Amino acid sequence: MNRSSKTAAAVLTAAGILAAGWLPAGPASAVDGAGPPAGERVLWGAVTIPPGRDGIVEASGLSGPALGFGSSLTLTAPAGAEVTGVPLAAAGYRGEVAADGRTAVYTAVSAERPWQTGSFPFVLTVPADAEPGTRLAGCVLRLADAEGVARASGGCQVTVGLPSPVLSRPEPGVPLGYRPAAAGLAYPGAQVTVSDQDGNEVCTDTAGADGSWSCAPGRDLPAGANRLQATASLNGVSAASEQIHITVGSPTSVTAPAVPPR
Repeated sequence: MNRSSKTAAAVLTAAGILAAGWLPAGPASAVDGAGPPAGERVLWGAVTIPPGRDGIVEASGLSGPALGFGSSLTLTAPAGAEVTGVPLAAAGYRGEVAADGRTAVYTAVSAERPWQTGSFPFVLTVPADAEPGTRLAGCVLRLADAEGVARASGGCQVTVGLPSPVLSRPEPGVPLGYRPAAAGLAYPGAQVTVSDQDGNEVCTDTAGADGSWSCAPGRDLPAGANRLQATASLNGVSAASEQIHITVGSPTSVTAPAVPPR
């Protein structure tokens, strides 16, 4: 089966990767809870992670006075999620995850310029029953010196995304009629739109309780090679399937398959 991957940017979104910058301090509403004292700096960012999947939150690029040996960067997981890993491979830091998964911390043990070079990843896991489009509150990042005094703080916005839909029909690599039926699986209740290689809408359907969906074009597709892709949308979030390569043949020589029943 000849399938091509979605663009790199979309892959990053599906994986839930966030680069959280160290920004000038803002109002208290910029983070969960009270804002930091004037003159401190704030961490803030946003990431989308599908239900039951892992995502990586990365903090990087601190400017200002260097913090030394024993300083630490702590992430508190948002409500409903867990911190499950601290995969930093760079020397000079020690990573630990709390037994309950609520927090994880990197501690500087020998780095020459702690926190000013490199990035610091934390793995977050979103529960499988999380509702797509929900924002999980309470994600907090805190940078402290060796005495435990906060030197930067802030939060990250974690949104529950959608799992990528599956486009299982039409069959790629064989001649098809001008109006080939499309079918597959998606998150229950999601609106599914099938588009061609030029971004034109081919057909739409809503995924049923079992996740199945199917639709057929209301117009002829152009003859020749084409690509189809399904995009699922629900509660303000969306995800796309892999593309499939198809060949549209002559309606006199190829019979278009019927839309399969659910």
